Amino acid sequence: MIGRKLGMTSVFDDAGDQLVCTVIEAVPNVVTQVKTVDTDGYSAVQLATGEKKLKRTTKALQGHFEAASTTPKRKLVEYRDFDLEVSLGDEVSLQDVFERGERVDVSGISKGKGFQGVVKRHKFRGVGDATHGQHNRQRAPGSIGAGSDPSRVFKGMRMAGQMGNKRITTRNLRVVQVMADQNLILLEGAVPGPKGSVIEIRKK
Repeated sequence: MIGRKLGMTSVFDDAGDQLVCTVIEAVPNVVTQVKTVDTDGYSAVQLATGEKKLKRTTKALQGHFEAASTTPKRKLVEYRDFDLEVSLGDEVSLQDVFERGERVDVSGISKGKGFQGVVKRHKFRGVGDATHGQHNRQRAPGSIGAGSDPSRVFKGMRMAGQMGNKRITTRNLRVVQVMADQNLILLEGAVPGPKGSVIEIRKK
C-alpha cells in the first residue's frame, strides 16, 4: 500500500519491552489499473492515493482516473504479485493487506542533506593532527589514486557530493499494530524520509 509517514513513537509489547515504532497513515488506496499477462505481458495492480486538483492533472491521466471511477490522485504505484483479488475502482484498506507480526519492506525518499564532504558523507576520519604542516587539512579527502597511470579518476570513488534525497528501501520491518479504524499502521524501527513523505509498504 501507499502511505504517509507521520512520525515516530514507542509502544510496549506483551512482554513489557519498549518498541520504537514509525507511525504511517495509509488511507484506503484505489485500484486504478489491473494488468494481466494476456493484455500487458505480466500481472500487476496499480494503486493510487492522495487527492489532486483537476486542473493540475493531464488529460491522459484524467481519462485514466475516470476509467476507474475515481477522482484524480497524487501518487500512483504499481505492485506485482498482488495477493488480493481486486477489480478496477476497488478500495484496498490496511486490514485487507496487513496483519500484526508479519514482515514488510518499506521504500521512501531519504532526507536530502545537500552537498557534503567526505567526513560527513562517507564517515572519513580526517587527518586529526594539526601539526607537521597539516594546515586546514583535517577534513580533506586526501589522495584519490594514481597519477600518470591511469590518468583519470575511477568511477565510484568516495568523494564529496550530494548526500541523501535517494530512494531507500528498509527491509524486514515488523508490523507492531494495525489500527484500521484510524488508517494507521505501526512498524518497528525507522523508515526513510521526513515527516509527511510518501511511503510504499510491500509484504514479504
